[in-house]
Amino acid sequence: MNSKDLIGKIAEGSFDEALANMYGREALTAQRERYSRALERFEELYPGSEEVRIFSAPGRTEVCGNHTDHQRGRVLAAAINLDAVAVVGFHEEGVIRLQSEGYQAELIDLKALQADEAEHGTTAALIRGMAAQFAELGCNIGGFNAYVTSDVLGGSGLSSSAAFEVLVGTILDEYYNDGRAGAVEIAKMGQLAENHYFGKKCGLMDQMVSSVGGFVFIDFADTRKPVIEKHTCDFAAAGISLCITDTKGSHADLTPDYVAVPSEMKAVAACFGKEVLREVPEQEFFAAIGSLRGKVSDRAILRAAHFYGDDARVAKEVEALDAADFQRFFDLVKESGNSSARWLQNVYSIKKPEEQGVSLGLMVSEKVLAGRGAYRVHGGGFAGTIQAFVPDELVEEYAAAMESLFGEGCCYRLKIRPVGGVRVM
Repeated sequence: MNSKDLIGKIAEGSFDEALANMYGREALTAQRERYSRALERFEELYPGSEEVRIFSAPGRTEVCGNHTDHQRGRVLAAAINLDAVAVVGFHEEGVIRLQSEGYQAELIDLKALQADEAEHGTTAALIRGMAAQFAELGCNIGGFNAYVTSDVLGGSGLSSSAAFEVLVGTILDEYYNDGRAGAVEIAKMGQLAENHYFGKKCGLMDQMVSSVGGFVFIDFADTRKPVIEKHTCDFAAAGISLCITDTKGSHADLTPDYVAVPSEMKAVAACFGKEVLREVPEQEFFAAIGSLRGKVSDRAILRAAHFYGDDARVAKEVEALDAADFQRFFDLVKESGNSSARWLQNVYSIKKPEEQGVSLGLMVSEKVLAGRGAYRVHGGGFAGTIQAFVPDELVEEYAAAMESLFGEGCCYRLKIRPVGGVRVM
Protein backbone atom coordinates (compact mmCIF):
# COMPACT_ATOMS: atom_id res chain seq x y z
CA MET A 1 0.00 0.00 0.00
CA ASN A 2 1.04 3.60 -0.43
CA SER A 3 1.19 6.11 2.42
CA LYS A 4 -2.37 7.36 1.96
CA ASP A 5 -3.81 3.83 1.94
CA LEU A 6 -1.89 2.88 5.06
CA ILE A 7 -3.08 5.96 6.92
CA GLY A 8 -6.64 4.97 6.06
CA LYS A 9 -6.13 1.40 7.27
CA ILE A 10 -4.59 2.63 10.51
CA ALA A 11 -7.60 4.88 11.12
CA GLU A 12 -9.93 1.95 10.48
CA GLY A 13 -8.14 -0.10 13.14
CA SER A 14 -6.76 -2.71 10.72
CA PHE A 15 -3.44 -2.82 12.58
CA ASP A 16 -4.75 -2.44 16.12
CA GLU A 17 -3.80 -5.97 17.20
CA ALA A 18 -0.18 -5.55 16.09
CA LEU A 19 0.06 -2.15 17.76
CA ALA A 20 -1.58 -3.36 20.98
CA ASN A 21 0.85 -6.29 21.13
CA MET A 22 3.83 -3.93 20.97
CA TYR A 23 2.63 -0.95 23.00
CA GLY A 24 -0.39 -2.03 25.05
CA ARG A 25 -4.05 -1.47 24.21
CA GLU A 26 -4.21 1.74 26.22
CA ALA A 27 -1.64 3.27 23.83
CA LEU A 28 -3.57 2.56 20.62
CA THR A 29 -4.78 6.10 19.99
CA ALA A 30 -1.35 7.62 20.52
CA GLN A 31 0.36 5.02 18.33
CA ARG A 32 -2.18 5.35 15.52
CA GLU A 33 -1.45 9.08 15.49
CA ARG A 34 2.31 8.52 15.69
CA TYR A 35 2.35 6.09 12.76
CA SER A 36 0.12 8.33 10.68
CA ARG A 37 2.36 11.33 11.31
CA ALA A 38 5.38 9.28 10.28
CA LEU A 39 3.67 8.28 7.04
CA GLU A 40 2.77 11.88 6.30
CA ARG A 41 6.35 12.98 6.93
CA PHE A 42 7.69 10.20 4.70
CA GLU A 43 5.41 11.36 1.89
CA GLU A 44 6.72 14.91 2.30
CA LEU A 45 10.31 13.71 2.05
CA TYR A 46 9.85 11.10 -0.68
CA PRO A 47 6.66 11.94 -2.60
CA GLY A 48 5.07 9.46 -4.96
CA SER A 49 6.22 6.17 -3.41
CA GLU A 50 3.87 3.48 -4.69
CA GLU A 51 4.51 1.03 -1.88
CA VAL A 52 5.71 1.63 1.65
CA ARG A 53 6.31 -0.64 4.62
CA ILE A 54 6.77 0.10 8.31
CA PHE A 55 9.32 -1.54 10.60
CA SER A 56 10.01 -1.26 14.34
CA ALA A 57 12.78 -2.18 16.78
CA PRO A 58 12.53 -1.69 20.57
CA GLY A 59 14.77 -0.27 23.22
CA ARG A 60 15.70 -2.50 26.12
CA THR A 61 15.98 -2.48 29.87
CA GLU A 62 18.68 -4.45 31.64
CA VAL A 63 17.31 -6.30 34.67
CA CYS A 64 20.38 -8.13 35.91
CA GLY A 65 23.93 -8.59 34.70
CA ASN A 66 25.27 -5.04 34.95
CA HIS A 67 28.43 -4.88 32.78
CA THR A 68 28.70 -8.67 32.52
CA ASP A 69 28.08 -9.24 28.81
CA HIS A 70 31.49 -7.94 27.69
CA GLN A 71 33.08 -10.59 29.94
CA ARG A 72 30.99 -13.32 28.25
CA GLY A 73 28.75 -13.48 31.27
CA ARG A 74 25.01 -13.92 31.69
CA VAL A 75 22.32 -11.24 31.53
CA LEU A 76 18.61 -10.87 32.08
CA ALA A 77 17.03 -8.08 30.07
CA ALA A 78 13.78 -7.16 28.37
CA ALA A 79 12.56 -5.33 25.31
CA ILE A 80 10.34 -2.35 26.15
CA ASN A 81 7.47 -0.46 24.52
CA LEU A 82 9.68 2.46 23.46
CA ASP A 83 10.99 1.94 19.94
CA ALA A 84 12.42 3.24 16.69
CA VAL A 85 9.94 3.14 13.80
CA ALA A 86 10.83 3.44 10.11
CA VAL A 87 8.55 4.13 7.16
CA VAL A 88 10.37 2.66 4.17
CA GLY A 89 10.08 2.72 0.40
CA PHE A 90 12.42 0.45 -1.57
CA HIS A 91 14.17 1.19 -4.88
CA GLU A 92 17.00 -0.06 -7.10
CA GLU A 93 19.25 3.01 -7.00
CA GLY A 94 22.00 1.44 -4.89
CA VAL A 95 21.80 4.01 -2.08
CA ILE A 96 20.12 4.31 1.31
CA ARG A 97 18.48 7.65 2.04
CA LEU A 98 17.43 7.98 5.66
CA GLN A 99 16.01 10.93 7.56
CA SER A 100 15.74 10.54 11.32
CA GLU A 101 13.43 12.94 13.13
CA GLY A 102 15.52 15.81 14.47
CA TYR A 103 18.68 14.85 12.59
CA GLN A 104 20.25 15.60 9.24
CA ALA A 105 19.44 13.42 6.25
CA GLU A 106 21.91 10.61 5.47
CA LEU A 107 22.89 9.23 2.06
CA ILE A 108 24.83 5.96 2.00
CA ASP A 109 26.30 4.63 -1.25
CA LEU A 110 26.12 0.83 -1.07
CA LYS A 111 29.24 0.60 -3.23
CA ALA A 112 31.28 2.30 -0.49
CA LEU A 113 30.95 0.18 2.65
CA GLN A 114 34.41 0.46 4.20
CA ALA A 115 34.68 1.85 7.72
CA ASP A 116 35.73 5.49 7.98
CA GLU A 117 37.08 6.94 11.24
CA ALA A 118 35.76 10.35 10.16
CA GLU A 119 32.24 8.90 10.53
CA HIS A 120 32.73 7.68 14.09
CA GLY A 121 29.79 8.60 16.30
CA THR A 122 27.41 9.29 13.41
CA THR A 123 24.17 7.81 12.13
CA ALA A 124 25.83 7.27 8.76
CA ALA A 125 28.38 4.98 10.40
CA LEU A 126 25.67 2.73 11.81
CA ILE A 127 23.81 2.49 8.49
CA ARG A 128 27.00 1.80 6.55
CA GLY A 129 28.14 -0.69 9.17
CA MET A 130 24.91 -2.67 9.07
CA ALA A 131 24.92 -2.82 5.26
CA ALA A 132 28.56 -3.90 5.30
CA GLN A 133 27.87 -6.72 7.77
CA PHE A 134 25.06 -8.06 5.58
CA ALA A 135 27.35 -7.97 2.55
CA GLU A 136 30.17 -9.74 4.43
CA LEU A 137 27.75 -12.47 5.52
CA GLY A 138 26.83 -13.04 1.88
CA CYS A 139 23.33 -11.61 2.27
CA ASN A 140 21.58 -9.38 -0.24
CA ILE A 141 21.56 -5.63 0.24
CA GLY A 142 19.72 -2.91 -1.67
CA GLY A 143 18.53 0.65 -1.58
CA PHE A 144 15.64 2.29 0.22
CA ASN A 145 14.26 5.62 1.38
CA ALA A 146 13.31 5.85 5.04
CA TYR A 147 11.93 8.21 7.63
CA VAL A 148 12.70 7.20 11.22
CA THR A 149 11.09 8.41 14.42
CA SER A 150 12.18 7.13 17.83
CA ASP A 151 11.00 7.59 21.40
CA VAL A 152 13.87 5.57 22.89
CA LEU A 153 15.69 8.06 25.09
CA GLY A 154 19.19 8.77 23.82
CA GLY A 155 21.96 8.32 26.40
CA SER A 156 19.55 6.76 28.87
CA GLY A 157 20.72 3.18 29.06
CA LEU A 158 17.69 2.09 27.01
CA SER A 159 19.90 1.46 23.97
CA SER A 160 18.68 3.87 21.32
CA SER A 161 21.67 3.02 19.13
CA ALA A 162 21.00 -0.72 19.33
CA ALA A 163 17.35 -0.14 18.41
CA PHE A 164 18.48 1.83 15.36
CA GLU A 165 20.98 -0.85 14.30
CA VAL A 166 18.37 -3.59 14.67
CA LEU A 167 15.86 -1.45 12.77
CA VAL A 168 18.20 -1.09 9.77
CA GLY A 169 19.09 -4.78 9.96
CA THR A 170 15.44 -5.84 10.07
CA ILE A 171 14.66 -3.69 7.02
CA LEU A 172 17.47 -5.26 4.99
CA ASP A 173 16.73 -8.78 6.19
CA GLU A 174 12.96 -8.76 5.72
CA TYR A 175 12.87 -7.15 2.28
CA TYR A 176 16.05 -8.34 0.59
CA ASN A 177 16.59 -11.70 2.33
CA ASP A 178 13.10 -12.91 3.33
CA GLY A 179 14.21 -12.93 6.95
CA ARG A 180 16.93 -15.55 6.43
CA ALA A 181 19.60 -13.83 8.53
CA GLY A 182 17.36 -13.81 11.61
CA ALA A 183 17.32 -11.97 14.90
CA VAL A 184 20.54 -13.41 16.38
CA GLU A 185 22.68 -12.59 13.33
CA ILE A 186 21.17 -9.09 13.10
CA ALA A 187 22.19 -8.51 16.72
CA LYS A 188 25.77 -9.64 16.03
CA MET A 189 25.91 -7.33 13.01
CA GLY A 190 24.71 -4.46 15.16
CA GLN A 191 27.50 -4.99 17.67
CA LEU A 192 30.12 -5.09 14.92
CA ALA A 193 28.69 -1.95 13.30
CA GLU A 194 28.85 -0.13 16.63
CA ASN A 195 32.35 -1.40 17.44
CA HIS A 196 34.07 -0.92 14.09
CA TYR A 197 32.06 1.73 12.27
CA PHE A 198 30.55 3.87 15.04
CA GLY A 199 33.72 3.58 17.13
CA LYS A 200 32.13 2.52 20.41
CA LYS A 201 33.09 -0.65 22.21
CA CYS A 202 30.05 -2.48 23.53
CA GLY A 203 28.90 -5.95 24.44
CA LEU A 204 26.20 -7.87 22.62
CA MET A 205 23.35 -7.61 25.12
CA ASP A 206 21.71 -4.42 23.83
CA GLN A 207 21.42 -5.56 20.23
CA MET A 208 20.38 -9.09 21.16
CA VAL A 209 17.47 -8.03 23.36
CA SER A 210 16.26 -5.44 20.86
CA SER A 211 16.41 -7.97 18.04
CA VAL A 212 14.91 -10.96 19.87
CA GLY A 213 12.32 -9.15 22.02
CA GLY A 214 10.52 -10.24 25.16
CA PHE A 215 12.00 -11.09 28.56
CA VAL A 216 15.32 -12.69 27.70
CA PHE A 217 18.01 -14.63 29.51
CA ILE A 218 21.26 -14.71 27.52
CA ASP A 219 24.45 -16.63 28.25
CA PHE A 220 27.38 -15.22 26.24
CA ALA A 221 29.88 -17.97 27.08
CA ASP A 222 30.12 -18.61 23.32
CA THR A 223 29.46 -15.28 21.61
CA ARG A 224 29.15 -17.05 18.26
CA LYS A 225 26.24 -19.11 19.59
CA PRO A 226 24.83 -17.40 22.69
CA VAL A 227 22.26 -19.34 24.68
CA ILE A 228 18.98 -17.43 24.51
CA GLU A 229 15.91 -18.25 26.60
CA LYS A 230 12.70 -16.25 26.46
CA HIS A 231 10.73 -16.03 29.69
CA THR A 232 7.35 -14.60 30.58
CA CYS A 233 6.56 -12.48 33.60
CA ASP A 234 3.31 -10.59 34.03
CA PHE A 235 4.25 -7.64 36.22
CA ALA A 236 0.93 -5.96 35.45
CA ALA A 237 -1.06 -8.89 36.85
CA ALA A 238 1.07 -8.74 39.98
CA GLY A 239 0.36 -5.02 40.43
CA ILE A 240 3.93 -3.94 39.67
CA SER A 241 5.04 -1.18 37.31
CA LEU A 242 8.45 -0.94 35.67
CA CYS A 243 9.60 2.68 35.94
CA ILE A 244 12.65 4.19 34.30
CA THR A 245 13.73 7.67 35.41
CA ASP A 246 15.96 9.85 33.27
CA THR A 247 18.14 11.82 35.69
CA LYS A 248 19.10 14.22 32.86
CA GLY A 249 22.80 13.83 33.64
CA SER A 250 25.24 14.84 30.94
CA HIS A 251 27.11 12.05 29.16
CA ALA A 252 29.68 14.49 27.80
CA ASP A 253 33.23 13.30 28.41
CA LEU A 254 32.09 10.05 30.05
CA THR A 255 33.44 7.71 27.37
CA PRO A 256 36.64 7.02 29.40
CA ASP A 257 34.46 5.98 32.36
CA TYR A 258 32.54 3.46 30.27
CA VAL A 259 35.65 2.14 28.53
CA ALA A 260 37.48 1.68 31.84
CA VAL A 261 34.96 -0.91 33.10
CA PRO A 262 35.61 -3.67 30.53
CA SER A 263 39.27 -2.68 30.24
CA GLU A 264 39.89 -3.10 33.96
CA MET A 265 37.98 -6.39 34.11
CA LYS A 266 40.02 -7.72 31.19
CA ALA A 267 43.22 -6.55 32.88
CA VAL A 268 42.34 -8.79 35.84
CA ALA A 269 41.61 -11.71 33.51
CA ALA A 270 44.96 -11.15 31.79
CA CYS A 271 46.71 -11.76 35.11
CA PHE A 272 45.45 -15.34 34.84
CA GLY A 273 46.37 -15.63 31.16
CA LYS A 274 42.76 -15.29 30.07
CA GLU A 275 40.92 -12.84 27.83
CA VAL A 276 37.78 -12.32 29.93
CA LEU A 277 36.68 -13.03 33.49
CA ARG A 278 34.23 -15.76 32.45
CA GLU A 279 37.31 -17.91 31.70
CA VAL A 280 38.71 -17.43 35.23
CA PRO A 281 37.12 -19.62 37.96
CA GLU A 282 35.64 -17.51 40.75
CA GLN A 283 37.45 -19.44 43.47
CA GLU A 284 40.77 -18.90 41.69
CA PHE A 285 40.12 -15.17 41.47
CA PHE A 286 39.26 -14.74 45.14
CA ALA A 287 42.20 -16.86 46.24
CA ALA A 288 44.55 -14.61 44.27
CA ILE A 289 43.26 -11.18 45.35
CA GLY A 290 46.30 -10.46 47.54
CA SER A 291 48.74 -11.19 44.71
CA LEU A 292 46.68 -9.13 42.24
CA ARG A 293 47.28 -5.92 44.17
CA GLY A 294 50.06 -4.00 42.50
CA LYS A 295 49.49 -5.77 39.19
CA VAL A 296 46.11 -4.11 38.67
CA SER A 297 44.29 -1.34 40.51
CA ASP A 298 42.16 -1.99 43.57
CA ARG A 299 39.18 -0.70 41.58
CA ALA A 300 39.80 -3.31 38.90
CA ILE A 301 39.72 -6.03 41.57
CA LEU A 302 36.46 -4.67 42.99
CA ARG A 303 34.92 -4.52 39.53
CA ALA A 304 35.93 -8.12 38.89
CA ALA A 305 34.29 -9.14 42.17
CA HIS A 306 31.11 -7.42 40.99
CA PHE A 307 31.19 -9.45 37.78
CA TYR A 308 31.18 -12.76 39.64
CA GLY A 309 28.37 -11.71 41.96
CA ASP A 310 26.09 -10.29 39.27
CA ASP A 311 26.77 -13.12 36.84
CA ALA A 312 25.58 -15.64 39.43
CA ARG A 313 22.67 -13.38 40.42
CA VAL A 314 21.18 -13.57 36.92
CA ALA A 315 20.25 -17.23 37.27
CA LYS A 316 18.71 -16.55 40.69
CA GLU A 317 16.55 -13.74 39.31
CA VAL A 318 15.33 -15.94 36.45
CA GLU A 319 14.40 -18.64 38.97
CA ALA A 320 12.53 -16.12 41.13
CA LEU A 321 10.57 -14.71 38.18
CA ASP A 322 9.66 -18.14 36.85
CA ALA A 323 8.29 -18.96 40.31
CA ALA A 324 6.50 -15.57 40.52
CA ASP A 325 8.41 -14.99 43.77
CA PHE A 326 8.47 -11.23 43.46
CA GLN A 327 9.84 -10.52 46.92
CA ARG A 328 12.86 -12.70 46.19
CA PHE A 329 13.22 -10.96 42.82
CA PHE A 330 13.10 -7.52 44.48
CA ASP A 331 15.76 -8.55 47.00
CA LEU A 332 18.04 -9.68 44.17
CA VAL A 333 17.48 -6.47 42.18
CA LYS A 334 18.54 -4.43 45.20
CA GLU A 335 21.56 -6.69 45.74
CA SER A 336 22.58 -6.12 42.13
CA GLY A 337 22.14 -2.37 42.50
CA ASN A 338 24.20 -2.30 45.68
CA SER A 339 26.97 -4.26 43.99
CA SER A 340 26.98 -1.83 41.06
CA ALA A 341 27.21 1.13 43.43
CA ARG A 342 29.86 -0.23 45.78
CA TRP A 343 32.04 -2.59 43.73
CA LEU A 344 31.44 -1.70 40.08
CA GLN A 345 31.32 2.00 41.06
CA ASN A 346 29.23 3.28 38.14
CA VAL A 347 26.71 5.58 39.80
CA TYR A 348 28.76 8.73 39.16
CA SER A 349 32.00 9.74 37.51
CA ILE A 350 35.00 10.29 39.78
CA LYS A 351 35.88 13.19 37.48
CA LYS A 352 32.60 14.90 38.41
CA PRO A 353 31.92 14.00 42.05
CA GLU A 354 29.72 17.06 42.45
CA GLU A 355 27.25 15.63 39.88
CA GLN A 356 25.49 12.67 41.49
CA GLY A 357 21.99 12.67 40.04
CA VAL A 358 21.78 8.87 39.95
CA SER A 359 22.84 8.58 43.60
CA LEU A 360 20.33 11.27 44.58
CA GLY A 361 17.55 9.49 42.72
CA LEU A 362 18.41 6.18 44.37
CA MET A 363 18.32 7.78 47.81
CA VAL A 364 14.86 9.27 47.17
CA SER A 365 13.68 5.95 45.67
CA GLU A 366 14.65 4.20 48.89
CA LYS A 367 12.69 6.71 50.94
CA VAL A 368 9.52 6.63 48.81
CA LEU A 369 9.39 2.86 48.36
CA ALA A 370 10.22 2.22 52.03
CA GLY A 371 11.09 -1.45 51.60
CA ARG A 372 8.55 -2.20 48.89
CA GLY A 373 9.52 -2.98 45.30
CA ALA A 374 13.11 -2.42 44.19
CA TYR A 375 15.38 0.16 42.57
CA ARG A 376 18.87 0.28 41.05
CA VAL A 377 21.21 2.15 38.72
CA HIS A 378 20.29 1.22 35.17
CA GLY A 379 22.44 0.38 32.17
CA GLY A 380 25.95 1.75 31.83
CA GLY A 381 25.55 4.13 34.75
CA PHE A 382 27.68 7.18 35.65
CA ALA A 383 24.86 9.42 34.40
CA GLY A 384 21.56 8.39 32.93
CA THR A 385 18.76 6.35 34.38
CA ILE A 386 17.35 4.60 37.42
CA GLN A 387 15.25 1.46 37.15
CA ALA A 388 12.53 0.78 39.71
CA PHE A 389 9.88 -1.89 40.19
CA VAL A 390 7.09 0.03 41.89
CA PRO A 391 3.81 -1.25 43.39
CA ASP A 392 0.99 0.26 41.34
CA GLU A 393 -0.45 2.12 44.33
CA LEU A 394 2.86 3.98 44.74
CA VAL A 395 3.48 4.87 41.10
CA GLU A 396 2.00 8.38 41.22
CA GLU A 397 3.88 9.23 44.42
CA TYR A 398 7.09 7.77 43.04
CA ALA A 399 6.80 9.59 39.70
CA ALA A 400 6.08 12.87 41.50
CA ALA A 401 9.16 12.43 43.68
CA MET A 402 11.36 11.77 40.63
CA GLU A 403 9.91 14.72 38.73
CA SER A 404 10.58 17.01 41.68
CA LEU A 405 14.25 16.12 41.25
CA PHE A 406 14.72 15.83 37.50
CA GLY A 407 11.81 17.65 35.87
CA GLU A 408 8.40 16.92 34.42
CA GLY A 409 8.16 13.82 32.25
CA CYS A 410 11.41 12.27 33.47
CA CYS A 411 9.75 9.12 34.86
CA TYR A 412 8.53 6.57 32.31
CA ARG A 413 6.11 3.77 33.16
CA LEU A 414 7.07 1.00 30.75
CA LYS A 415 5.81 -2.37 29.57
CA ILE A 416 7.70 -5.44 28.41
CA ARG A 417 7.38 -5.79 24.64
CA PRO A 418 7.04 -9.42 23.47
CA VAL A 419 8.52 -8.89 19.98
CA GLY A 420 11.86 -7.51 18.80
CA GLY A 421 12.77 -6.16 15.39
CA VAL A 422 9.73 -6.63 13.17
CA ARG A 423 7.85 -5.51 10.10
CA VAL A 424 4.65 -3.97 11.48
CA MET A 425 2.78 -3.13 8.26
